[in-house]
Amino acid sequence: MSKFDIFSPIIPVSASDNKRWRGLRGSSLSLAVANAAVQSKGPVLIVTANTEEAEQLRRELQFFCADSFSKSSSDTGQDLPIFLFPDWETLPYDNFSAHQDIISDRLRTLYHLPSLKKGVLIVSVTGLMHRLSPRQYVLSNSLMLEQGGRFSPDEMRKNLISAGYQCVDSVHEHGEFAVRGSIMDIFPMGSTMPYRVDLFDEEIESLRLFDPETQRSLEKVEAVRLLPGKEHPMNEAGINHFRDAFRNTFDVDLR
Repeated sequence: MSKFDIFSPIIPVSASDNKRWRGLRGSSLSLAVANAAVQSKGPVLIVTANTEEAEQLRRELQFFCADSFSKSSSDTGQDLPIFLFPDWETLPYDNFSAHQDIISDRLRTLYHLPSLKKGVLIVSVTGLMHRLSPRQYVLSNSLMLEQGGRFSPDEMRKNLISAGYQCVDSVHEHGEFAVRGSIMDIFPMGSTMPYRVDLFDEEIESLRLFDPETQRSLEKVEAVRLLPGKEHPMNEAGINHFRDAFRNTFDVDLR
């Protein structure tokens, strides 16, 4: 049996072709995965036993790969996107929802997956067992804001609340927005930073990043994509659909 080469790992050529990697210690597994992802003709899915292993693998892969979001350097010399699809970290009967940062990471991954031609997707076993929102829901409920575009604050407020965003006094977390005169602050789901929309009448005069700690505006950007605030629709149609499905499944009456 030939020695395993972490720089040229053996890759399955079909769904029925099983390959086993042995003798990998420490971060050598992540290096082998990075090289396999570079050589693969499509995206690579990595399933871990738990969330801790998934997070460790993500950090190590970002060291070996040039993540297209962090723009970090890599020994492989490739620009390889890495997505971590986190678990909700909640139990079925918990009386609280998953943290907004977790939902943000999940929505970012769900948005990019349909167009992902090459890269790495990391998910734990528990995360893999959850049902996902329909592909069209995330795509059709995303909105692009561009400098110079038309912008109605009242209409945008209604759309954001319908999409699951929360109106607050000051924006600090994902899924929040605030309106102060001709300025709207938004922390889009899937984004690493919040944005400040400066308006002139009903036109976007400028789009800027801003620091949520100091609330100070930073550099300008040309466009901002807003993903939905939740993984599932929270409007009246979505709630009625859930109630109908629940009644049909468990034969109960929700009032």
